[in-house]
Amino acid sequence: MDIFQWPLGVATYRNFPVVEASWSMLYNERPYLCNFLGTVYENSSRQALMNILKQDGIDKLCWVSVREQWQPQETNESLKNYQEALLQSDLTLCPVGVNTECYRIYEACSYGSIPVVEDIMTAGSCGNTSISHNAPLQLLKSMDAPFIFIKNWKELPAVLEKEKTIILQEKIQRRKMLLHWYQRFKAELKMRFTNILESSFLMNNKGKQHRVVERLGSGVRQNPS
Repeated sequence: MDIFQWPLGVATYRNFPVVEASWSMLYNERPYLCNFLGTVYENSSRQALMNILKQDGIDKLCWVSVREQWQPQETNESLKNYQEALLQSDLTLCPVGVNTECYRIYEACSYGSIPVVEDIMTAGSCGNTSISHNAPLQLLKSMDAPFIFIKNWKELPAVLEKEKTIILQEKIQRRKMLLHWYQRFKAELKMRFTNILESSFLMNNKGKQHRVVERLGSGVRQNPS
């Protein structure tokens, strides 16, 4: 059986919009090094992330807002704050939740904020083999996603220190590259999916029609009673 991997994408069910790149998105200085707005689960790597952010006042450099209970829907205010955090941050922290892949990765791309992705497996058997050890991020890696992948949040202080040394012009080029990659990524996946549908279903239907014509031509047909 052939498996076609489709990315999670943005949380449209929570009314995350289609974002059009603007001049300010590309060229403005962003006041925050990073952001994380989300739920922190007990005994999770997200708790470890919060501890790291509190060290040496790192959280003062980032837009951080957490809650203890997951909310299935955003309020107008919380959605606005989330979008503003993505727009005003150079990096978006993407810790694993229940799954490794999360909506936040693609929502950050929409605003030109580089995803810092926690590259570890969550509980379960998906990808826990030598053959598919990159799952479920293998699609992003195979398409050269311009993200920062880390295995442990202890790496974050060094990432942020490096971020402080990057001048605005370099950040502008990086944002352009991310937005260009994201558009190409979506277009490429759309084309792949369309091609697979055509080859899997349309070709099969043509084959069936061809076989019916052959049967009719050879006289294998019953007259209606």
